[in-house]
Amino acid sequence: MRPSPSAKDLGNGFHGAGPGRAGKQAAGKEPAGHWATMVRNVRGTAAGVPRVLALVWRASKKLTLLMAVMTIAQAAVPVSQVYLSKLLIDAVVHAIRQSGSSVDISPVVVLALLQLALAAASSLFQTLSNISQQLLQERVSLAVQLMVMEQAGRLDLSFFEDPATYDMLQQVQQEAASRPVQMVSSTFGLVRTALTFVSMLGLLLQLEWFLAVLALVAPIPAFVSNSRYGWWGFMMMRRQSPARRRMNYLTTLLTTDTYSKEISVFTLARFFAGRFRRLADDYYEEQQGLVTRRYLAGFAWGTLTILVSSGTYLYVALLAVHGKVTLGDLTLYTGAATSVQSNFQTLLSSLSTMYENNLYLNTLFDLLDMQPRIARPESPVPVARPFTRGIEFRNVTYQYKGSELPALSDLSFTVNPGETIAVVGRNGAGKTTLVKLVARLYDPQEGQVLIDGRDAREYDPDELRSQIGVIFQDYATYYLSAKENIGVGRLEQLEDLEAVREAAARGGATELIERLPEGYEALLGRWFDQGHQLSGGEWQKVALSRAFMRDAQILILDEPTAALDAQAEYDLFARLKQLTIGRTAIYISHRFSTVRMADRILVIEHGRLIEQGTHEALMRFGGRYAELFTLQAAAYR
Repeated sequence: MRPSPSAKDLGNGFHGAGPGRAGKQAAGKEPAGHWATMVRNVRGTAAGVPRVLALVWRASKKLTLLMAVMTIAQAAVPVSQVYLSKLLIDAVVHAIRQSGSSVDISPVVVLALLQLALAAASSLFQTLSNISQQLLQERVSLAVQLMVMEQAGRLDLSFFEDPATYDMLQQVQQEAASRPVQMVSSTFGLVRTALTFVSMLGLLLQLEWFLAVLALVAPIPAFVSNSRYGWWGFMMMRRQSPARRRMNYLTTLLTTDTYSKEISVFTLARFFAGRFRRLADDYYEEQQGLVTRRYLAGFAWGTLTILVSSGTYLYVALLAVHGKVTLGDLTLYTGAATSVQSNFQTLLSSLSTMYENNLYLNTLFDLLDMQPRIARPESPVPVARPFTRGIEFRNVTYQYKGSELPALSDLSFTVNPGETIAVVGRNGAGKTTLVKLVARLYDPQEGQVLIDGRDAREYDPDELRSQIGVIFQDYATYYLSAKENIGVGRLEQLEDLEAVREAAARGGATELIERLPEGYEALLGRWFDQGHQLSGGEWQKVALSRAFMRDAQILILDEPTAALDAQAEYDLFARLKQLTIGRTAIYISHRFSTVRMADRILVIEHGRLIEQGTHEALMRFGGRYAELFTLQAAAYR
């Protein structure tokens, strides 16, 4: 495992929030143009509903249909309940007024049984709705996670190296998986509530029109307040995303085996826990302020609804006292008034919830809509086999986003087919950037990288990369079986054990794998049961074997022996000539004892090529290479 990209941010000032449709306003304070933005987002919410429905529909048609049917069924329950209550109370009153033994209680019994049946049906509808929603939540969550994984696999390396876009990915993973079902549930709830609301409003209008108006107006202030706080909550989430990412990183430091040895030796646990505590305290303090204000404001505006509801009940009760309505009507109209208020409030709340969910879902759709910059051209040039013209850098310049100086500047050189070159230079000289450009993980901002005489941008990136075997200094450690760890270097031969064995022999991993009890089926890493942890040098041999698994024309080794002992390093480079027969090889190393075995050596300084030649020629030249070689050799005397 390797450190998270966020490690470099640890302890620095907060970065700005990631990009998105919502903008970059600070939470906790009314942003300029808030209302105009909210109106746009409400319209965007309406436009976004079909896309969310389509996403949920693809996840499970049956569950979506069941949820829709239960929504409509539940909408008919409230009006039926209040009307049955009216009929039952009037029947009871009528029976009480009858005298003697001829009292007919059958209407009361029938209505009571109907109420029982309606209550049971309502409970069944709610149960089926809960089942469909819960299962749909799981299906959609898994579907969204898979979509995010597939989209992340299509995006460029630069996406993961930009803190803002990396924050976007974290936000989606934390929030967006559950939001689509919440959005659909709110939409269905909106339909259900609207149907109930219209029927109840019709009942209330039969009594007094102004009661309907009061019931409609009372919940509006609470809706406005909730929408405003929903916006602030979303913007706070955007602003706090870097802090949450740092907190997640600090948690990873103290809860995974990758860092445990060094943290124990340097007694860093309390230090990292203290840093987490400071971040968590600031995070909680902001959350506490917003949550407290939001719910206190909701309580204050909710009191207005309670006053209107109580006043309506009193008004209808006085009508009943004066004989203008029956006791059943008292139940019917007060129930209708309460229902109109609550349903209208629910309508507004559903709109507010949909609006808030849509803010988060916009981030998901922003991510899914992103297109890789390194894309397949419309008519890609087929990759030749074998290459006849090698690799050429022609006036290549590449500068990282946010960097003041280019990593590579006007760099030009050629690598002939079948030639092995070594690239040397100080840390930060641009060596790894060079090999990433060869693998087309980046495209140069100026100049061209030519593969076999054609600009690398003319090829299908996947087809070109299929001809490149690479091991980076921050190589991956996959917690898979030993066979799979090597076999993923060439997926079409993943199950070909002989091909895996041959690659393991080339990478020097045969002995360590055959030493494991399960051999090539042994699970590597300690995160899962029965896993075997390897040393750094052993992991590097597995990674080297993975690079040799690919029948590639270009082999790139970026510090391939950094974790190997002296004997293993010597054995690898003693075989390098044989291992690279028919291949063009580029390797980066700080160990000049191995660099000298290359056909040619390139010396990079501040992103520029300052020297090139064989070891003997560069030593005779007496330049930068000779100086570095002499300094390193002196350390071994």
